[in-house]
Amino acid sequence: MNISRSINFFCIVVGGLIAFYANAQQEQNAYLLIGGIALLMFGIYRTSRNIPSKFDKPEESFVKTEKEDEV
Repeated sequence: MNISRSINFFCIVVGGLIAFYANAQQEQNAYLLIGGIALLMFGIYRTSRNIPSKFDKPEESFVKTEKEDEV
């Protein structure tokens, strides 16, 4: 596991824990909740940037090109 993936995982876990803690209290701390959600979304965004799209595959053609013979 490289350092970038570790940072993403850390942001997701810590952001989720902070958001859960801020929401679970009797008197909710809005700033702590917003910070936790922002950290969670930052980690999710960084993770999703590295996932390739299914549409990024090069299209295969049934027509093959032939090399021109040198004269």
